[in-house]
Amino acid sequence: MRPVCPFVKAARPSEPIKKDKDSSAAASATVSPKCPLGYDSQTFKLGPLSCMICHALLFDSANCVPCFHSFCKACVSRFKDCPLCGADIEKTESNSELQGLVDRFIEGHARIKRAHNAEEETENKRVIYEDVSLERGAFLVQQAMRAFRAQNIESAKSRLCLCAQDIRGQLETMGNTSELCSQLGAVLGMLGDCCRATGDASSAVTYFEESVEFLSKMPGNDQEITHTLSISLNNIGDLKYYDGDLQAARSYYFKSLDVRRDAVKHDPNVPSQILDLAVSFAKVADVDRSLGNEDVAINEFQEGIKLLESLTLKSEDTGLEQRVSGFQCWSFLRVKLWRNKLDTISD
Repeated sequence: MRPVCPFVKAARPSEPIKKDKDSSAAASATVSPKCPLGYDSQTFKLGPLSCMICHALLFDSANCVPCFHSFCKACVSRFKDCPLCGADIEKTESNSELQGLVDRFIEGHARIKRAHNAEEETENKRVIYEDVSLERGAFLVQQAMRAFRAQNIESAKSRLCLCAQDIRGQLETMGNTSELCSQLGAVLGMLGDCCRATGDASSAVTYFEESVEFLSKMPGNDQEITHTLSISLNNIGDLKYYDGDLQAARSYYFKSLDVRRDAVKHDPNVPSQILDLAVSFAKVADVDRSLGNEDVAINEFQEGIKLLESLTLKSEDTGLEQRVSGFQCWSFLRVKLWRNKLDTISD
C-alpha cells in the first residue's frame, strides 16, 4: 500500500455561505476542523483508544490476562509477554465495552457538523467554521495505513471499507466528481492491497478492477491519479501472472504500459514517470519471455534500459537514483542471460 492519502483536499458542500447585513465592515477568518481528542489527519496521536502495537485505533479489542492492558487482538496475538508491562500473557479476553466505545468514536468522528455557513462574532472578526465531516476520509485512511504497516490487515480493511462507504454516499448526492472518483479509486486500490496481503486473490482483483473503473474516468494529466491507475493495472496483471493466466497478465501489463507512456508524452521531464514506464516495459518483457517470445522480450527490456539511460536526476532524487541503479543492473543481467540462452540454442 502506497503511503499517500488521497484526501489531500476535501470537497466542500455546494451551498453558499449566508452573508450578514453588517458583514462588509468585518474581517473574516476560517477555523480548520479539529477532532476534540486530537485524532485529526494532520497529527500522529496515541491515546486511550489506540493500540500501542499498531498505533491505530483499537480493532477487535482484547485484554491481556492478568495485566488487563488492551490491544488489537491480531496485534497482541504475536506476543507472549505484554508489550507494555512485560507480564506473561496467560490468555486474552475480548473487551467488547472498549471496542464499542472505539466504534462509536469512529462513527462520530468528524460528524459533529455545523452548517458550512455557521458563524460567530469574535472581537469584531467573523469566524466561519468549516464542515468538520470533511476530515473523516483522511482520518480513516490514516488509521488504515498504520494498521496495514503493522500487518493488522483486518483493521485496515475495516477502516477502508467505511471510508469507501462514505465516498459512495457522497457520489450519490454530488455525482461523479473527479475528486471523489480519484479518492474512491485510491481507497479501492488499498483494499485490493489488503486482500492481496491475506492471499484473497479473487477479492483483490475485484477491488483493483473497480479502482481502475473509477480512475479511468479521471483526466490523464494528474500524475498521482495516473500512477495509481497504472499500479492497479499492474497489480491485476501480477495476480493473473501468479495464477498462470499469462495472456491476461500481459493484457493488463500492456494497459499499464500505455497509461504510463501517455503520461511521459504529456510530461517528459518527470523522472519518476520515466522509471515507472521502464518498469512497465520490464513487466511486459517478463511475461513475453514466459510466453516464449524471447526476441520481443529482449527488445522490450532494452527499451526500458534506454529510458533509464536518458534520465537526468537531481541531487534531491537520492531515493529514485537507488531505484534506477538497481533496476538497470537487474535489467542488464536479465538481457545478458537471455542472450546467452538464445546463443546456446542457435549453436
